[in-house]
Amino acid sequence: MNQVLGTPYVWGGTTAAGFDCSGFILYLLKKFNVDDLPRTSQSQAKVGTPVAKDNLRPGDLVFFNTIGTGISHAGIYLGDNEFAHSSSSKGVRISKLSDSYYKGRYVTARRVVDEKNYLKMVD
Repeated sequence: MNQVLGTPYVWGGTTAAGFDCSGFILYLLKKFNVDDLPRTSQSQAKVGTPVAKDNLRPGDLVFFNTIGTGISHAGIYLGDNEFAHSSSSKGVRISKLSDSYYKGRYVTARRVVDEKNYLKMVD
């Protein structure tokens, strides 16, 4: 993932030339053979298994309400309270779930990575 840190935000983007938040998730998880996710963060939040915030593990998807109309942003949990995402203002970056902006906007999390691929992510 380090090779895409700083990649600019591009609405609808799904390549290393530019990502939106859900496009970044699609790009990253394809590397772990998860290639059947829906395109938008709202749709991604409906697949997989719901996960409680205190049971998050690397690879889980985290979802936020950033514009007041339901789920509008998503990222991938990395562990240690951190998640990777494509921010509309700063591109691909790592943030903390406890950051005041994200803490108050957190909605839910989903597990879409199977155990085999989870182990690859943490190696």
